[in-house]
Amino acid sequence: MNKNYSLENLSEVAAELISSAENKTLLFYGQMGVGKTTLIKEICKQLGVLDNISSPTFSLVNEYQTNNNKKVFHFDFYRITEEEEALDMGIEEYLDNNDWCLIEWPENIENLLPLEAVQIYLSILNDEQRNIHLK
Repeated sequence: MNKNYSLENLSEVAAELISSAENKTLLFYGQMGVGKTTLIKEICKQLGVLDNISSPTFSLVNEYQTNNNKKVFHFDFYRITEEEEALDMGIEEYLDNNDWCLIEWPENIENLLPLEAVQIYLSILNDEQRNIHLK
């Protein structure tokens, strides 16, 4: 998947991402303000999350319940300076489950990530357009 998108077709991009993901661990790369959290909110909505979705910048992880009693975990490792911090919060247990794990700033815990995780690169094209590229 490599495409340009705007907020108007964000739900289409999220649906395509969910259906094409070969793994439930999604790694979101991109500069501040590129729309990582916005895309994750749409993904959570489409997965049936019932809770209010917000960035876990200070708590590191938010756990959401879906309408079919599954869990979605949303991580934000922007403030992590040592991988040990992620180990202390139990990242390995989260990643070992078969739940969706949506991770912002994965580069800060690079050595702890599963090799089969889906890498998603977001970039800004202009004020209204973004590009998404999956690896």
